[in-house]
Amino acid sequence: MNIVKCFHLEWLTTDSMNNARSSHTASVLTNGDVLVTGGWSGRSYLNTSELYNASTETWTITGSMYNPRDIHRASVLTNGFVLVTGGSTGDSLNSAELYNPLTRTWTTTGDMNHARDGHTASVLADGKVFVAGGSNNSYRLNSAELYDPSTGTWTITGSMNHARYYHTASVLTNGKVLVSGGWDVGSLISDELYDPSTGIWSITGSMNHAREGHKASVLPNGKVLACGGWDGDNYLNSAEWYDPSTETWTAIGTMNHV
Repeated sequence: MNIVKCFHLEWLTTDSMNNARSSHTASVLTNGDVLVTGGWSGRSYLNTSELYNASTETWTITGSMYNPRDIHRASVLTNGFVLVTGGSTGDSLNSAELYNPLTRTWTTTGDMNHARDGHTASVLADGKVFVAGGSNNSYRLNSAELYDPSTGTWTITGSMNHARYYHTASVLTNGKVLVSGGWDVGSLISDELYDPSTGIWSITGSMNHAREGHKASVLPNGKVLACGGWDGDNYLNSAEWYDPSTETWTAIGTMNHV
C-alpha cells in the first residue's frame, strides 16, 4: 500500500504582544517560551520585556530591563540565562544585563569595553559570548570582545580586518565564527573567520553580492546560507551559501520576494 502525506504550510495569526515594538530581540528559552526585549515603540525606547507561551499562544509581561534599548543583541547562555548587550537610546550603550527565567528578573553584569549597537553576539562552544563590530555613533567598529559568564567580565580579543555594522556572525561546526558582509562606507562583500583558540581573524572567500542587514543560517550539512539584505542600491532576493571546507561562496536560487 502506498501512503501519500500532504503538508500545507501557512502562517497563522496568534496573540498580539502587549507592546508594539521594532528593533527588539526574540530569544527561545530552554523551557520553550520566547523572550522579547526592548526595542522602539515609535515614540520611545523600551525597557519592557514579555514572554510568549507557544502552548497557550499568549503573551505575559515579565521583568523590565534596567536600561531601555533598541538594536541590541540577546544571547541564551548555557545556564539558561539571557545576556543582553549594547544597543542604543540615541547614543550607543556599553551596558549589559542578565535575565533569569526562573525568577523572571534582570540583573546588571559587567559593561562591555566598547559601546556598540548593530553588532553581533555569538555563544561559543566554551559558553563564552563573542561580540564583534557594530557602531558607536561616530564610526563603525572592528573591535571584538568576549564575555565570561563565570566571572561576568569582558575581555578584548583580536580585531576584525574590516569595521562592519549590520553584518552576520555564524558559529561553524568547527568552532570558528564566520562574519559576513555588513556596512562601513557602503555595503560590504568581504568575509572573515575568527578562531576562538587563537583569538585571530583571517580573511576568507568573499560573497558574490555585497549585502548588509541580511540573514545567515548554519545548515545541517555545515554550510552557511546567506540571503536577502541591501547592497547600497537595491534590496536583494538573492541567496548564496558558504562551504567551510573550500572557504568559497556559491550562488543558489533566489527568493520569491525581496
